Amino acid sequence: MEYLYETHLHTSGSSACGRSKGPEYLKGYKELGYDGIFVTEHFYLGNTCIPRDLPWPEWVDRFCESYYETKEAGDKAGINVFFGWETSYGTGEDFLIYGLAPTWLKDHPEIIRITQEEQYELVHSEGGLVVQAHPFRERGYMNEIRLHPNHCDAWEIANAGNKPYMDRRAYEYARDHDMIMTCGSDIHSTDCLAEDLVFAMVTDERVMSESDYVRIIRSGRGFRMKFPKERLLCEMQEPELPVFWCF
Repeated sequence: MEYLYETHLHTSGSSACGRSKGPEYLKGYKELGYDGIFVTEHFYLGNTCIPRDLPWPEWVDRFCESYYETKEAGDKAGINVFFGWETSYGTGEDFLIYGLAPTWLKDHPEIIRITQEEQYELVHSEGGLVVQAHPFRERGYMNEIRLHPNHCDAWEIANAGNKPYMDRRAYEYARDHDMIMTCGSDIHSTDCLAEDLVFAMVTDERVMSESDYVRIIRSGRGFRMKFPKERLLCEMQEPELPVFWCF
């Protein structure tokens, strides 16, 4: 048996750039054969639509509403829905966090003030997983590409929002340095649900909880990536932005 999971998904309920509500995704993912999805909204310093002037516990509750709504609908539809988030530092450095619950966020308001290095140490020590999202992505708001191979557990090396050469650069570095690799669609709208846009993590065992996923990925075994492999056959080109390595 093999099981398919979306690991990078945004909704209009919490991400300012989201275009679809969480429950609206479920029918399409089920038709594509997925067994579960992770709701990974843009976090406090990223492109969130949750007002930042709210008291921290209330902010976390509002931030998680879309996840809870999607999970409730997923339970009825027969597709697992898991919690995560995408933290940002405003410089193009984005990290996907898995394995820590909304209650953990309430107990750790310092998460919005710590550095990338401190984030990895804290999340990792608490049993979570840190994945640098779309590491070689280039965008107009960025001045440089900042890479953290030592401050994460894995790299997301294939992402539907990237140009193929960005994925190829991430893949080749991760391969040459024996890094664990993941992929995810970074989907923002149900309009992007299609067979040729599948960017899924495939596991040999069914993931029943966030901690299951963390354990599997950290082990480096029992999973693989499913995405259009021709993306890695594209012509290589140098980044337009300078690359800064954060070791």
